[in-house]
Amino acid sequence: MPLSEHEQRLLEQMERALYAEDPKFASALEGTGLRTYTRRRVYQAAAGFVVGIALLMGGMVAQLIWVSVVGFLVMLGCAVLAVTGWRRGPVGHGAGAKATPAPSRKAGVMDRMEQRWQRRRDEHDGL
Repeated sequence: MPLSEHEQRLLEQMERALYAEDPKFASALEGTGLRTYTRRRVYQAAAGFVVGIALLMGGMVAQLIWVSVVGFLVMLGCAVLAVTGWRRGPVGHGAGAKATPAPSRKAGVMDRMEQRWQRRRDEHDGL
């Protein structure tokens, strides 16, 4: 379904605000697309996870506990990045996305922003 003129203007305003706030991030999304950006982030997290395993094993072999702990923390951090990157990917954020969060999880920042956006649209349409 095509966007109305009002929606197109709002989208352009949001894009300009994104460029003004974080031009590096905006250009990264513009050049490659959100799906590619998300996929790359997940691959980087997987590579970091492998580095964490190497640190963990190297620390065990060298009997350096602190290296093993650092390796575990790297693995944990990369696993969290990969899972959140996978879940927050382009699926669920787009033209067919629901305005309310799923009842089984807490509302995140993006969900709250979508709810506010939907309320503003509804208020504007009601005028």
